[in-house]
Amino acid sequence: MSDPRAPSPVNGPDAPTQRPAKGSSPSSTPVPAPPRRTAKRDSIVEHETMNGPLYMQASNKIVLVRPIKKTKGEGPLKQLTRWFVENQIGLSFNLLALLFLAHGMPRARDYTTRFFTLSYYSPTSAKYGVGGDDGHIILFCIVLFTGLRAATMEYIFAPFAKSQGIAKRKDITRFSEQAWLVIYYVVFWFLGLYIYYTSPAYLNLHELWADWPNREMAGLMKGYILAQLAFWLQQILVINIEDRRKDHWQMFTHHIITVSLMYASYRYGFTRVGNLVLVLMDVVDLFFPSAKCLKYLGYNTLCDWMFGVFMFSWIVARHILYPIVCWSTWAHSTQVTGGACFKGPINNVTGPFELPADKGMMFLLEPLWDSEGILCYNRTTMISFLSLLLALQGLTIMWFGMIIRVAMKVLRGERAEDTRSDDEAEDELEEDTEAVEEEPVPLEQEVGVEEIDLKNWERRTGVKRQAATTSGVSLPGHSDRKELLGRIGCEKQVE
Repeated sequence: MSDPRAPSPVNGPDAPTQRPAKGSSPSSTPVPAPPRRTAKRDSIVEHETMNGPLYMQASNKIVLVRPIKKTKGEGPLKQLTRWFVENQIGLSFNLLALLFLAHGMPRARDYTTRFFTLSYYSPTSAKYGVGGDDGHIILFCIVLFTGLRAATMEYIFAPFAKSQGIAKRKDITRFSEQAWLVIYYVVFWFLGLYIYYTSPAYLNLHELWADWPNREMAGLMKGYILAQLAFWLQQILVINIEDRRKDHWQMFTHHIITVSLMYASYRYGFTRVGNLVLVLMDVVDLFFPSAKCLKYLGYNTLCDWMFGVFMFSWIVARHILYPIVCWSTWAHSTQVTGGACFKGPINNVTGPFELPADKGMMFLLEPLWDSEGILCYNRTTMISFLSLLLALQGLTIMWFGMIIRVAMKVLRGERAEDTRSDDEAEDELEEDTEAVEEEPVPLEQEVGVEEIDLKNWERRTGVKRQAATTSGVSLPGHSDRKELLGRIGCEKQVE
């Protein structure tokens, strides 16, 4: 916006003078100026503040993150999605504030405690079981991650990116997205690695399947699995409400398989396997966003080195160690567990016994909702788990082909560029976004349009006026309009 202390453009040397009313003396009070109208662009309105993925910062007025492309005739679902995207921060933290406020009421505390603490604690074993109340803390973490992601991107990573010379809105957005992922994986990869290192399964494939069917686990393991499950559920939400990237369906499939594997391993009592798979997958996602952040910051040499570390970790973790886990699932799981069925609560598990004949294939799904029902692990169960693991491996092989193409560019002396969707929107949206980003954006500013001497301006420029528009202001063509508005201070641009 213009400096409020600066003189108004209509009071400059070219402004028309006020004539005294007919019959009045020159010393009498001048006639008041007519009411001022506002000339503005319909698409741009200045706000004092805005939160959510549009991220209109009050100080820098940066528009961040992928806004939903507005189309005519939007349905109620599209409008609801747009509202949610534009209000992620406020909605998330207001829900959390309301929850904490309710927790302060003694009568509601029995219900709200489930959102803050792990459920199904057993004083006898000092461990935790599984059950339906785990959904409360998963929901709490989803809301928390949504608010933290949006808030850190808006108030921390975006200002930092701009201070480092990143100018384009698209680059600021994607830098902020990748920086959030770096922070998340730094925390949860090291936490997962610590849990794996201190478990009996460390470097021992047989121990991955041992002690089954133990339906209890340590509090740290339970909190880790539930938080990771909430994160991936929140990622499914993110990729479906924000503008879609080129590999939307590949990412959506990846997230669905990941959530299915984590939830099934949690309910079946195979948390050691779930922990190891997460450690192998998360180490790659730690280096890849780091390389992209270095790219956006302009450290191209460091980016190429980090990309090399990323490729090495990808090959070792996802195409050497991860297939070993798949092989252990085939070779060791039924051998160690015995391929039998069990039933009962945490402290009174009975079995082993044969699979009841009347169960059919429903025995595979029963553990997913009944923590005391029948729990079987046989060849059918093993094949079901192995199919999901191999489907995940198939997606990583497809992505690895794209990574090889990037590596070939680096070897030819070019810079590492991400060919996956995580860095590129759909072609049409990308072209539109580039056009908007390169074009200076005018802000709304009041001008006394009726006091502008357009006739005098026409005589000086030789441009004829066109017919009056619906706003009551007669302006020439597009380029002349910009020149005129630039002279009177209305086309003030954002740096």
